[in-house]
Amino acid sequence: MKKAIVVTGLLFLCFSGYSQILISLLLGDKLNSDKLEFGLDGGLNMTNIGGIDQANAVGRFNVGFYFDFKLKNPAWMVHTGVIVKSTLGAQDIPVYDLNDANLNTAFAGGSVDRRLSYFNVPILIKYQTKNHFFVEAGPMLGLMNKSVDVFTQKVKDADDLSYTLKIRDNYHPLDAGLMLGLGYRLLGGNGMNLGVRYYYGLVDVTLDDTTPDQYNRSLYFSVGIPIGKTPKVKE
Repeated sequence: MKKAIVVTGLLFLCFSGYSQILISLLLGDKLNSDKLEFGLDGGLNMTNIGGIDQANAVGRFNVGFYFDFKLKNPAWMVHTGVIVKSTLGAQDIPVYDLNDANLNTAFAGGSVDRRLSYFNVPILIKYQTKNHFFVEAGPMLGLMNKSVDVFTQKVKDADDLSYTLKIRDNYHPLDAGLMLGLGYRLLGGNGMNLGVRYYYGLVDVTLDDTTPDQYNRSLYFSVGIPIGKTPKVKE
């Protein structure tokens, strides 16, 4: 209970200025300075759920925005922001009882694609070397906004029969874990960020204490694009 209260408080702080930040998407050139960089961040994440042995990883797209707050030593900074579209989950999960004989018959032998959608907030300490490589590590917090199980079955063609079941009430609205990443900055340290991050969830996402604990796992391949920042030109 105490852990949930702490996570709730942190999420409230992160999202309290959310509407103002959306407006700031139109003012990227005004946000960037010697101490702050603002940009868009997105890419592909390979996600799975630890604790479901039969599940397989699945690729999802993610998109959001970021802030790099530069510290006194410019090699160090705090990376944060919001991954607005961040769907975690897994595929090829075995079909379970739907409490409906007709549905159970229709999807027997099929599979389930679990889609857990979050607003994710990374809070990472980032270090960039003189060669423009960077490493980063810290917590990531998540607030669930939608979750569904998509049941699929082959009738004539692959996955031509499907049924979507809302499952949000079965899952904790909050998630938290650790993130570790590395990457490279283009254009002499002033261009796009190319990176890979791994998220290791620490919170059992299920509410049902009778089932094995389940944890979000995700490998992010990301591209960060500064908005309104002009690359430095060497004289």
